[in-house]
Amino acid sequence: MPTLDIQTILLAFAVVTGLAVLLQTIFLLAILVSMRKASKTVLKEVEGLRGAILPVLLDSRDLIASSRDTLAGAQEFVANAQGLLARVSPMIESATGDLAEITHGLRTQTVKMQSSAQEIADKLHKQSDRLDHMITGFFDTVDRAGGYVSNVVSKPVQQISNILGAVKAIVESLRAPQPQRRPAPPAGDDRFV
Repeated sequence: MPTLDIQTILLAFAVVTGLAVLLQTIFLLAILVSMRKASKTVLKEVEGLRGAILPVLLDSRDLIASSRDTLAGAQEFVANAQGLLARVSPMIESATGDLAEITHGLRTQTVKMQSSAQEIADKLHKQSDRLDHMITGFFDTVDRAGGYVSNVVSKPVQQISNILGAVKAIVESLRAPQPQRRPAPPAGDDRFV
């Protein structure tokens, strides 16, 4: 049986420690890659939100539902990653804490995004109601003003037209030559034709 000297034991510890560090590095890289993918997905969502704010407002319920699904997927991923890291090494505990903080930040941002989308939708609804009331009021006022103007203008115009017609008839009757009267036939002249 070979004897184990101190150098062999130290070499074995160094190899085990190196493998543990290498394994920890691989897990951290996997977390980094998945977080980059998640951040790229979030960035794409934000760009889509910027590019099409009105359709997002109109379809805010769909966005909230998809955000919940995304959040549920992220929570499931975090739960799986935490379980794996807890089994591998207690030294990764600090990284797990950071990941939990990121998840909390994502939850907070999702809640803020949901409340912002709801607030924008509420404001849009209020503004559309206000605009509807303004336009309806405007058209009602125009209709009333048109009726008033019609009544105010048409009655005097009709009266003036009637007066002008009467004046015209009087003037025409005064300008017309007097009809000549026929002389009456003499009384003794009975002619029968």
